Amino acid sequence: MRQPQAGQRPSQDFLAVFESLPGAFAVLDPDLRIIAVSDAYLEVTMTTRAGILGRGLFEVFPDDPDAPQRDTFAAVRASFDRVRRDLVAEPVAVQRFPIRRPKAEGGGFEERYWSWVSVPVLGPGGGLACIIVRSEDVTDYVRLRQQETENKQLKLRTAQMEAEILARSREVQDANQALHDANQALRAASEAKNAFMSRVSHELRTPLNAIMGFGELLSLGEVTAEHHEWVSMMLKAARHLLVLLDEVVDISSIETRGLSLSMEAVPVAGLITDALELVQPLAMSRGVHLDPAPPLASRWYVHADHQRLRQVLLNLLSNAIKYNHPAGTVTITASQQPGDRLRIAVADTGRGIAADDLDRLFTPFERLDAAQAGIEGTGLGLALSRQLVSAMGGTSGVQSTLGEGSVFWIELPAAEPIAVAQVAIARDPVAVPRTYAAPKTVLYVEDMVENLRLVEQILKQRPSTTVIPAMLGGVALDLARQHHPDLILLDLHLPDIPGEEVLRRLQADPATRTIPVVVLSADATPHQIDRLLAAGAASYLTKPLSVRAFLQAADQVLGEQSPAPQTHAHIGRSQSPRAADGA
Repeated sequence: MRQPQAGQRPSQDFLAVFESLPGAFAVLDPDLRIIAVSDAYLEVTMTTRAGILGRGLFEVFPDDPDAPQRDTFAAVRASFDRVRRDLVAEPVAVQRFPIRRPKAEGGGFEERYWSWVSVPVLGPGGGLACIIVRSEDVTDYVRLRQQETENKQLKLRTAQMEAEILARSREVQDANQALHDANQALRAASEAKNAFMSRVSHELRTPLNAIMGFGELLSLGEVTAEHHEWVSMMLKAARHLLVLLDEVVDISSIETRGLSLSMEAVPVAGLITDALELVQPLAMSRGVHLDPAPPLASRWYVHADHQRLRQVLLNLLSNAIKYNHPAGTVTITASQQPGDRLRIAVADTGRGIAADDLDRLFTPFERLDAAQAGIEGTGLGLALSRQLVSAMGGTSGVQSTLGEGSVFWIELPAAEPIAVAQVAIARDPVAVPRTYAAPKTVLYVEDMVENLRLVEQILKQRPSTTVIPAMLGGVALDLARQHHPDLILLDLHLPDIPGEEVLRRLQADPATRTIPVVVLSADATPHQIDRLLAAGAASYLTKPLSVRAFLQAADQVLGEQSPAPQTHAHIGRSQSPRAADGA
């Protein structure tokens, strides 16, 4: 997994877990700018993520101007200087660290006491990439000890001065020892958290390897057509899990991996049908009935990352099956909501959840009584699902009646179906139909039928082209070697192999190395575009596609000069004004 570069925020999948950690954690770049924080950190520091990310640590937490001595953070500054200089972790004993109160709470500064550990994370070249800071607010403990000391001092004042001095000395020694013990306990807890996260990654990967290995062996043997279909669905689900596990962060080694959401218009009907197919074997094994997909309008789309939304839906369906009764029922519905939003709900007829326990459902590792009931799981699914839905601009919730069942729902912004602007298309010399000097073959690697149909329609403006579809990366590699097409159109999010890996294999194979590849993706981040172009892509176009930009790219790559350009189109980046939003 790749380390973050200086000043770069951690990956989205890392944030989904990192921000939910129960401890107060922050990530600083080498210039001590805050690039990530946990929710617990925001709570104890009385800040907001939007208000502190990207700002310097001492800009967010300035010196208290009313303090007896300025530069109240001298010890803190010195500690971070040592970490940056020596590149070794440094625990810091309890220190006074005032926090600025929000204006809504009266402003000013509140005196707080903290203990923390700063851990440097090195980049590939051995330099400092970032600093992980685990903080513990021990103000209540310090104040309690101070109060106890004051109470005892009041009693001792009635005694002789010598007894008072001796007693005070003992109290100070006791307080110092207690603080030392507290620091030791905090360090041990931090090490235990890191070790636990490392075990989670290992224990999830081990059974998945067995599932995929034996599944592959079964698929190679002589099985019935029905069993072969079951094995195919099992392997499809296992590969989906493997992609997710490849992005899990090993907290114990402080490694991160880049992740960006690929936001696009996702068809709700197709998504639900696909998810129901994937969980059908689990439902059959538990004796749970899955209601068929509801009839939905074909124009119902949500603005989301297709892969991440499917992950969330699979988790909700899997939970509805696992926590159901034998012969129980699982029903999935979709409905329009106020504010131009769509709700997808998964209802079960299971045990239900007590009202007092609902708030704990989305807490990481919280499984209520599932372990005692013998139900497998880690307690991470619902917490991760809520983080993913929130990252996609949505909300989630649950209603449940004990003994009757539960309904888990997600809401996301509605989106328009993928469409091609037809404004003045007939008058545009680039978009008018015309034939190439020689027939051309185009291999389009894309797993969404809607996108495939769109490109086929656009290429009708070039009737001398033949489109060969491939919905899997592995199939695309075989077709490229077999047909040696004139152009390959490549989507990056494929069910079996990431598009970037398909590009790498095409470049590495002498039989396909010279075939030009144009990437079609909803990921419009400049870093991603530059990286794929540097990896060998001839062009990079972002969704939603511009007919003009697409045809210009195709004309240029296929060696056909486009008619007089009317815009400053730059091959390699989409000209769509909505490119940054995805489609």
